[in-house]
Amino acid sequence: MLKQYLQFKLSQKLSPQQIQLMKLIQLPTQAFEQRLKQELEENPALDTGKEEKEDEFDDMDNTHDDFEDSESIVNDDINVDDYLSDDEVPEYRTSVNNYSADDDEKSVPYAAGTSFTQHLVNQLNTYRLNDEERGIAEFLVGSVGGSGYIRRELSDIVDDLAFTQSVYTDEEKVAKVLKIVHQLDPAGVGARSLQECLSIQLHRKEKTPEVQLACDIIDKAFDKFTKKHYKKLMQKFDITEAQLKDAIHEVERLNPKPGGSYSGNNRIVEHVVPDFGIKIVDGNLQLTLNGRNAPELHVSREYNNMLKGYKESKDKSKTQKDAVMFIKQKLDAAKWFIDAIKQRQQTLFVTMNSIMNYQKEYFLTGDERKLRPMILKDIADEIEMDVSTVSRVANSKYVDTPYGTKLIKEFFSESMTNDQGEEVSTREIKKILETVIEEESKKKPYTDEALAKILKEKGYPIARRTVAKYREQLEIPVARLRKKI
Repeated sequence: MLKQYLQFKLSQKLSPQQIQLMKLIQLPTQAFEQRLKQELEENPALDTGKEEKEDEFDDMDNTHDDFEDSESIVNDDINVDDYLSDDEVPEYRTSVNNYSADDDEKSVPYAAGTSFTQHLVNQLNTYRLNDEERGIAEFLVGSVGGSGYIRRELSDIVDDLAFTQSVYTDEEKVAKVLKIVHQLDPAGVGARSLQECLSIQLHRKEKTPEVQLACDIIDKAFDKFTKKHYKKLMQKFDITEAQLKDAIHEVERLNPKPGGSYSGNNRIVEHVVPDFGIKIVDGNLQLTLNGRNAPELHVSREYNNMLKGYKESKDKSKTQKDAVMFIKQKLDAAKWFIDAIKQRQQTLFVTMNSIMNYQKEYFLTGDERKLRPMILKDIADEIEMDVSTVSRVANSKYVDTPYGTKLIKEFFSESMTNDQGEEVSTREIKKILETVIEEESKKKPYTDEALAKILKEKGYPIARRTVAKYREQLEIPVARLRKKI
């Protein structure tokens, strides 16, 4: 048996405008420009530009004068006066805008050239190959990745040649053609491993004693070389430390990623556009917002004229009412979008200004050891906003500083207490750790335990595991791999 009952429930729901604002805040400058372009295409009531600004103001004022004394439309759900009889110029049109859209170059030129694959294919034309060999060679060249390697087994290549190119061959023939690919430039291209890549480059060099020794080390003792077992290498090849050092020097001069050296390689390069700029003027910090984040938007004049014509019309058909309802929806959407952009600008500026003042010593000096411990909640409490809002501002956004372009979220770090009871940033500890490793003796680098003792002596009592974690975050290898002769 069904029963009916009442239930009271209190819940929070975000309005569409709030959702739109949150999405806009988390967008970096380039993505914001794309979002703005999309909105301008989808909403014809939204317009941008400078040329018609004054005319539009005049048109809005005249519209107000014409209809100021008019009676509201009888039995009409659409109050056109809400859109036409506004005595004041909209706030978003009179707000001070210190950022010009012309301040930043919007287009980034890219050099067009021959692709890496085509560069290799062009070299194949200088070799005498039959149809089968050319088909295999072109397929191998097409399998070369951006770094210059072929990351596939010969058996898989043989199968793919049969299925996709109708070339039926065996591994022996593919290996023979692969040796031809290894002769192409840049040296080392088409290698299947780092060892093979280095070996190809060394064998193409002039056979000096140092190069010959380097070839033997790479071909016969690559595992010992990568693990830096130098004593075992000297015993195996019966050489002195000076000879080993010369051979290692030859290997260090090689290119482990031959594909990356080709200037025409069409790699995906992320173009970073700073969302903020910080300058030092007369000893004080000055914050600016990228001009691309402050577009000039206004309501289209054509839509204003449509409403004007609707109000002047005495006989209002259903078609006209439907059209005005559509216009009303577009005008509402335009107003919401303009308000959201204005609030986005204010939120970005207030948040970044708070971060700048919080890390004032760092921005004045550029010394990462001056970075204060700072978490999202510190900034959120200061500007009286939610932590999620600060997170959206800091995520994927950059600031142009006198010391380079920095990712904003890098200024946030946890804190720890030193031996004097003061809170210091983990960034400061990482910087000191990096400095200690740079100054260590490369013949006998510090272990993580030794590094922990050194940091403790400097007033930072942290465990060995914490040192290992910071070292890995700094992408610094273990002591054995930092060892040099």
